[in-house]
Amino acid sequence: MRIKTLGAALLLALTTASGAAFAAPDGKPIKIGTFLSVTGPASFLGDPELKTLQHWIGKINDEGGVLGRPLELVHYDTSGNASKARTFVKRLINSDRVDVIVGGSTTGTTMAAVPLVERSGVAMISLAGGIPIIDPVKKWVFKTPHTDRMAARKILKDMKERGFTKIGLISDSAGFGQSGRTQTLEAAPEFDIEIVADETYNNSDTDMTAQLTNIANTSGVQAVLNFGFGQGPAIVTRNYSQLGLELPFYQSHGVASEKYIELASDAAEGVRLPAGALLVASKLADDDPQKKVALAYKQEYESTFNEPISQFGGHAYDGLMIAVEAIEAAGSSDRAAIRDEIEKTDDFVGVGGVFNMSPDDHMGLDLSAFRMLEIHDNAWTLIE
Repeated sequence: MRIKTLGAALLLALTTASGAAFAAPDGKPIKIGTFLSVTGPASFLGDPELKTLQHWIGKINDEGGVLGRPLELVHYDTSGNASKARTFVKRLINSDRVDVIVGGSTTGTTMAAVPLVERSGVAMISLAGGIPIIDPVKKWVFKTPHTDRMAARKILKDMKERGFTKIGLISDSAGFGQSGRTQTLEAAPEFDIEIVADETYNNSDTDMTAQLTNIANTSGVQAVLNFGFGQGPAIVTRNYSQLGLELPFYQSHGVASEKYIELASDAAEGVRLPAGALLVASKLADDDPQKKVALAYKQEYESTFNEPISQFGGHAYDGLMIAVEAIEAAGSSDRAAIRDEIEKTDDFVGVGGVFNMSPDDHMGLDLSAFRMLEIHDNAWTLIE
């Protein structure tokens, strides 16, 4: 029977062990492949993801590895480019012969890899947010981040509770933004909310004043939602403030990083967004099952890298530990056996939520994994 809270237990062991003697792992390495956006416009995703994978794989090896064998990380930087992702994933599968893949960083790079992993029969745990990654379910594809569908519904639920019935929507034109836009448009009627303005922008745009002005001039708008990631949402936030707009402003989980607050600066004051527990770990109730694991990850990451944690590094931690648990449960590095055990993930306490996967659900999170946050004084505030 698998250990249900291996995520919390292993992380706590790795962050508190001191002076213990462990046998050095030997034998053929178990290869974990990854393709992340460490450079380029999505580097705020890939950088903490890679640091997390490298650091915790090193700690696992220091404590004896997995099944007495060392873990070996094989990484390629896609720079957020889907074509590069296809090339690198093909190399991971056919040349590097990895046993499991944890990545990529974005919906676009992940979707570029999906046909390859499906044909080749190697499990991939994506770190990207788009719902198309796991809906419809694909045999060899899993993910750890909350989906854009979940984010849309969490935001719309909060808007309804605040009495908003007409909103403006602005989204970037890339995969994540457009998928989030679609999910918002589809879910809005369920919450009796009408989207009366619908604007888009490109990731390369440096000013979104025109789109925001169109939204502001639309009659009846009571709140505004931006769906995107990277520098775009920060620019939108600054433009929003420069225009003097006082309507409640929401962002998606695509900005769940201190980098967003840094880029948006004081303009981020009052912005609401859904995010995982990691960003407010110290503010969670003591009986919250995620508090210990989230705090342990936060303390270890920040003390090691001397920089704030982001939710995105946490997604990599969850993906790695789910893979490690699956390898241990399988008792081997057989690709098919690892896939089968990932699908059996049950009550896994991670920094992103408590995961319960199944043949019909290759993510295993529900809306309870999302917390609604609001930014005050350049810091995250838990509002529910």
